[in-house]
Amino acid sequence: MEFFMQDGVPVLAGTGGLAPLSKDRIKAALEREGWSYGVDGDGDIGGDWELATFFFFATGESDELLCIRGTWRGELELADFTRAVELCNTWNAEQIWPKAYTRFDDDGALHILTEHNVDYEQGITDGQLTQQLVCAVSTSIAFFEQVNEIFPEVWQRFRPEE
Repeated sequence: MEFFMQDGVPVLAGTGGLAPLSKDRIKAALEREGWSYGVDGDGDIGGDWELATFFFFATGESDELLCIRGTWRGELELADFTRAVELCNTWNAEQIWPKAYTRFDDDGALHILTEHNVDYEQGITDGQLTQQLVCAVSTSIAFFEQVNEIFPEVWQRFRPEE
């Protein structure tokens, strides 16, 4: 499994006109960036970075909504809920995107997520799509670095082996 750091400088590909958003275009944009990804049994596109797992969705009636969702690798306990929510709220108050939030899974573990959503009903260029992917991932990673600083002991337990 490959992990992506934030040292790369994105190259915005394509200067063509607007075209409909699609899963194939998302995959092509990920490939242009050199990012490895997989497609799960539901057809969802996802990839693992050092700090988080990201999924890239084309949703809506005509797949016109781009949703990029990141999930921090750590799992928190109920006792961490208040600190986690305060961290997310501070981020959301001070940053434009991505939105940050917490969610409990079915086993009761608390997760911290980011999400960036954009409506492309009128279409999107390749360059715009690449820009959205790069921006959502890089700003999410910046947030997850703050999460690591607040919960260093959790990060040590869940960080991937090198």
